Amino acid sequence: MIGDGAAAPSCIDEIIADRFACRDFSGEPVGRGTIEQILRVARFAPSGANIQPWHVYVLAGEARGRVSTALREAHETARDEHKSEYSYYASDLPEPYLQRRQEFGRLFYGSLGIAQTDIEARSRQTAKNYAFFGAPVGLIVTIDRRLQVGSWLDLGMFVQNVLLAAAGHGLQSCPQETFSRYHRILRPLLSIPAEQMVVCGISIGRAREGTRGRLMPRADLAEFASFVGFEEQSETQEERTRPWEAETS
Repeated sequence: MIGDGAAAPSCIDEIIADRFACRDFSGEPVGRGTIEQILRVARFAPSGANIQPWHVYVLAGEARGRVSTALREAHETARDEHKSEYSYYASDLPEPYLQRRQEFGRLFYGSLGIAQTDIEARSRQTAKNYAFFGAPVGLIVTIDRRLQVGSWLDLGMFVQNVLLAAAGHGLQSCPQETFSRYHRILRPLLSIPAEQMVVCGISIGRAREGTRGRLMPRADLAEFASFVGFEEQSETQEERTRPWEAETS
C-alpha cells in the first residue's frame, strides 16, 4: 500500500539530519570562493513573487575582528542598553513550546557544566556568539523592514539553504539571533542602510576536532504531522491493480 514502506534516505536527507548548530570552530580559514558558492546556491530559495528579500554581509579577517571586538565590548559593558528590533519569542510561550525551551536550557547549559542559575557563566557563554564561536567567517543577515511577515518566511528558507549548502561543502554553521540585539553597533560598522533590519548572524567554518554533534532532540513525526487522504489513495491504487491481478493469475 502507498506510504507503508519506508523510503531509503537520500544524500540530502543525511546532510539535513547531520547538521547541528556548531559552537566550537577550529578557526581554519575558509576561502571566499567557497562562501560565494554557498550563497550562489542559497539564493535559489523560494520567495513570494521572487522578491528575494535577503541581504548578507560577509565578514572575515580584520573586518570580522572589528565587529567581534565591538559587540563583545557592548555585551560586557552595556548589554541592557541594546535590544533587537523584533521579538523572537512570544512573551508567554504556550505548551509544548515552553517545555521545549526549558529542555533546551537544561541540555545546553548542562552539557557545558553551567548551572542555569549561574547568570555570569551564562553571560560568558553568550559572549562567545560575538566572536562567531571562533569561526573564520561570519554572516550578518538583514531584511528590508518595509516588507511583511511573509517575506520573513522567505528569509528563513534562504538561511536554511545557507546552512545546508555549507554542510554540503563539509562545513558547520550556527545561526545566531543574538546579533540582532546589537543592530545599532552593526549598522555603522557595516554601512547597513536604515531600511534594512538586522535579523541574525551565521558562523561558518570547520568544527574543532572532538566537537559534539547534535545535542537537541526533535519531536517524533506523529507529534507534528497529520496525514489526510492516504487511505483513499491506497484504496484507489488497489482497485487499479485488481484487473491486472485477475489477468495474470
